[in-house]
Amino acid sequence: MRNFFTILGGMGTIATESLARQLNHRIKITKDQDYLNYVLVNDAQVPDRTAYIKDHSKPNFFINLREDVLQQAQLGPDFFIMPCNTAHYFYDDLAGLTDVPFLHMMRIAVHRFVEEYPNEQKIGVIATEGSIYDHLYVDEITAVGRQAELGGPEIQPMVTELIYTNIKQKGVVDAELYHSILRKMHDEYGCNVILLGCTELSLAQEKAPDHPYKVIDPQSIIADVAIELELKIRVGMDPKEAVKKYLY
Repeated sequence: MRNFFTILGGMGTIATESLARQLNHRIKITKDQDYLNYVLVNDAQVPDRTAYIKDHSKPNFFINLREDVLQQAQLGPDFFIMPCNTAHYFYDDLAGLTDVPFLHMMRIAVHRFVEEYPNEQKIGVIATEGSIYDHLYVDEITAVGRQAELGGPEIQPMVTELIYTNIKQKGVVDAELYHSILRKMHDEYGCNVILLGCTELSLAQEKAPDHPYKVIDPQSIIADVAIELELKIRVGMDPKEAVKKYLY
C-alpha cells in the first residue's frame, strides 16, 4: 500500500473508532478508491496513561507505544497521528524513534485556537487528570501567549466521571453531564472557548453536539489535517513537505 498514514490508537478504542468515522465520512467520495489509505493500530493493551503520569510505579505506557511506532515505521507511512492527548506526554521520545513525521495533535489544536479566536486570551481546558497533572495543555497554551483556565475543584471529578465511568467503562456518553461541564466552564469561569483535551471528550462532542458553546476539538482537527495532507500527498506532494506547516 502506498500513500498512507498510521494512526496510533486504542486509547481508548471507541474514541479511536470516532476518529475513523470522521476520516471516512468527511472525505468526498464517488467510489471506493476515493477513501484515504491508513493503518489503524488499535492497541487496546496500552496501559492507562494517567495512572503512570501520576505514579511512575504503574505500568509505563511508553513501552507499548514504542513497539507500535517501530513496527509501523518499517512500513513507511507518510506520517503518524496519535489520537490520545495524554499519551503526548511521551511525544518527543516517540517522535525521536523514527524519521517519519509525527504530528503533535495537542500543539496543532492550540495553534488552531489562536488562528480561529485571535482575540480570545483565555481558553478553558477539560482533560484527564494526567494531562492536567503534568500541565500538558497548560504548557502548550502558555507557549503561544494565552491563558489556560481549568475551572474550580468541582470540574475535574465531573470530567473524570464522563471520561472513565461513562465512556471508558460503560461505552456511553452522558450528554447531560457533558453539557453541564461546558456550561460551568462558560458561565462560572468565563471561558468563551473550551478545549476538549481528551479523545473521549471528542467522542462526547460527536455524540452530543447540541449545545451553544464553542469548543476546540483536537481529534476533529487532526482528522481534518490528516485528510488535507494525505490528499496532497496522493497527487504527488512530498510527505515531509506536506506536513511541514503543521510541525510547530
